[in-house]
Amino acid sequence: MAEKNIIEKLNSCVSSVRRVTDFVPRVALTLGSGLGDYAKNMRVAAEIDYKDIDGFPVSTVAGHAGKLIFGHIGDVPLVCMQGRVHYYEGYPMTDVVLPVRLMKMLGATSLVLTNAAGGLGDGMAAGDLMLITGQISSFVPSPLIGPNIDELGPRFPDMSEIYDRELIALAKKCAAELGIDLKDGTYLQFTGPAYETPQEVRMAKILGADAVGMSTACEAVAANHMGMRIVGISCISNLACGLSEKPLSHEEVQAAADEAAPRFAALVTKLIEGMGELCR
Repeated sequence: MAEKNIIEKLNSCVSSVRRVTDFVPRVALTLGSGLGDYAKNMRVAAEIDYKDIDGFPVSTVAGHAGKLIFGHIGDVPLVCMQGRVHYYEGYPMTDVVLPVRLMKMLGATSLVLTNAAGGLGDGMAAGDLMLITGQISSFVPSPLIGPNIDELGPRFPDMSEIYDRELIALAKKCAAELGIDLKDGTYLQFTGPAYETPQEVRMAKILGADAVGMSTACEAVAANHMGMRIVGISCISNLACGLSEKPLSHEEVQAAADEAAPRFAALVTKLIEGMGELCR
């Protein structure tokens, strides 16, 4: 897609949203598996179905709703992405990251990314929460390939600190105050939709990954390119292939994410409340 078309599509999405609401968020939140009902924690000001946003990609995954929700967590103005799209659904990478770019253009300066992931790290179990302290995105196309869009960010953005150190410290503090055992580690994104083979899992561990999934890293690259402060948390919904005797299934992932949802939601809420002071 040409640079002009990407900007035109983003501007069209902004116009679609602004016809419904003039709400200006400070924090953007992308909800992964298990957090689909998170909006009940918000004081909702407006909702927009993805299908009503001109040019916005629509998720085809069961269990993923499709709405942008605007409102507040505490005093923090928030835009919440209820349901994300994935590269494996057949969308070009520019469409996969379009929602993150849109939320930045609507006013959000910080991004909270959540997902369900397969655990690789020692001592990890289904239901654990893992703070993402680094990532490997080499197995999916970069959303920055092609002519640089100067309105969004620089041609060669620095990626040495994709996940903001202050937000990482804040997340750890929030978890400690809630009594949540928050792991931390490196997240690796594969394309999906097939789960990883045992050989790919061994490779990921050799590369230094502690969790693998099918989203998030590409979104973080696009958000970092635009200068957003980013924090990410994975729900370890299963042990990756070869680390458990059970075959992997989407139902297992969803069930483990649902079980962890109350702890996950509590942590996200406390984190966003803390970001209100940190990310002014």
